[in-house]
Amino acid sequence: MYMNKQYAYKFRLRPIQKKATAMARMAGCCRLVWNKALSLQKERLEKKEKLLSYVQLASLLVGWKKDLPFLQEAPSQSLQQTLKNLDRALREGLRKTNPKQFPRYKKKSMHDSFLYPQGYKLDQDNARIYLPKIGFVRYKKSRFVEGTLKNVTVSKHCHKWYVSLQVEIDEPEKVHTSTAVLGIDVGIATFAMCSDGTQIKPLNSFKKHEHRLAFLQKRLSRKKKYSKNWNRQKNTVSKCHAKISNCRKDFLHKITTTISKNHAVVVLEDLKVSQMSKSAKGTVESPGKNVSAKAGLNKSILDQGWHEFRRQLDYKLRWLGGKLITIRPEYTSKQCSECGCLDNDNRKSQAVFECVACGYKDNADFNAAKNIRAAGLAVLGCGGNDLSHPMKQQPTVLRSIAF
Repeated sequence: MYMNKQYAYKFRLRPIQKKATAMARMAGCCRLVWNKALSLQKERLEKKEKLLSYVQLASLLVGWKKDLPFLQEAPSQSLQQTLKNLDRALREGLRKTNPKQFPRYKKKSMHDSFLYPQGYKLDQDNARIYLPKIGFVRYKKSRFVEGTLKNVTVSKHCHKWYVSLQVEIDEPEKVHTSTAVLGIDVGIATFAMCSDGTQIKPLNSFKKHEHRLAFLQKRLSRKKKYSKNWNRQKNTVSKCHAKISNCRKDFLHKITTTISKNHAVVVLEDLKVSQMSKSAKGTVESPGKNVSAKAGLNKSILDQGWHEFRRQLDYKLRWLGGKLITIRPEYTSKQCSECGCLDNDNRKSQAVFECVACGYKDNADFNAAKNIRAAGLAVLGCGGNDLSHPMKQQPTVLRSIAF
């Protein structure tokens, strides 16, 4: 049995000024096509007319290139790919079940990017890549690219250009070298409490740079908008945001790699982070309560990167022959991992768990991690991927498992 793996290699480009200007023009052309097509689709929505399909938008693109000759400087396939992305974003934003955010207009110098589905050439010996209508551009080669190259994306971040290479590799399915099952309870004071007793402290990358970021943003607000000093300060703010993001990604990649290599099965709670971090401000008619405290909690939740932690664990475990199991989070923090007693009085404080039935006392997060692991074992025993209420439906299984 073979598994199709998709990798992405990202390198920093080293273009000369002439080619950097050409890439900026191409990104601007794709941005114009996106905004023009989105405006047309919004007008049809307001008139309650049927949205245009990608094929219809692609036919309109021919006329747009005649009216705006500078669009001919950009590769046609990159412009067509922009329309494909918009069509997919509209369908995902308008679907009835679990809709995503409705697409918005793109602004200049924000998320500039364009994609080449074909026509590129990768010269790894000389550390350069050929981009249609731009030519060869050198990149900082940090590793060798393996696999079949599928597409190339050029993007700009913090006034630096990057190239992302998506490849596919067919490899035999692996059997995990370990047989360990690990339950993880994620939190804020402790990023991850594992069922084997391992405690991972949070990085809190945003919290560490929060005062520095506020200082830089305050200086930005005092400068004349779109002036040279404003652009220079805006670049400094972007670098601070990039440092926060890079620190968080590095932290998550390191711990997920370690966990996925040492455990065949990992069990997590199926937390709805977007719902947990919603604002409590409310409306004028019905204002919320404890808005300031909830805002601080939301900021701490989003600073942890729980969703990215789960996403990385999922694909890393699959590549190594392991499995990620998610369970519903109800009752994990209130049930005793020793006797199975489920009572609201078991957890009288945030840090301490004390069972009212058997007197078992332990760290509350550690007790929850053991319950999560037990629920995951119950899911494996039932041969499924999830249980609606594993703590409530499988009390005998939970009590019989030895930790």
